[in-house]
Amino acid sequence: MFKNLLVPVSGESITKAELKKAIQLAKLDSAKISLVYVTDPVVPYSSSEVQSALALSSKEYKKVSAEFAKRVLAKAKAVIGTEIEVGEFHIYHPNIADGILEAAKKAKADVIVMASHKRTGIRGIFLRSEAQEVILHSKIPVLVLG
Repeated sequence: MFKNLLVPVSGESITKAELKKAIQLAKLDSAKISLVYVTDPVVPYSSSEVQSALALSSKEYKKVSAEFAKRVLAKAKAVIGTEIEVGEFHIYHPNIADGILEAAKKAKADVIVMASHKRTGIRGIFLRSEAQEVILHSKIPVLVLG
């Protein structure tokens, strides 16, 4: 059914249990898993008296971001193991959902498998979930794990 599953990962949004569900799905069809980590390309701004000590240059921020993404992707890859082919993408995009969709195109994924924050009520209105944004704009199926 699916040949390439795109799985967005972060330090918190996909748990080992959810990643294991994606692994089970991939094994059903001998599919590949493409992992993506999305980083905001804009350097965080700090407004304080000690700003000079906290400020990062664009180059430093990119280096730190790349190292963090590498660690997150390596952890996810370790959970997946060696039985499944794994691709990795680190995307810089100011909107996480759009970054995920960009990665789906680059990976030539045929499904996006992701977790949801399950925001409801007022929080859901003001803090829309990335999963909801991806579902609204994706041209390929989105499987939300929860």
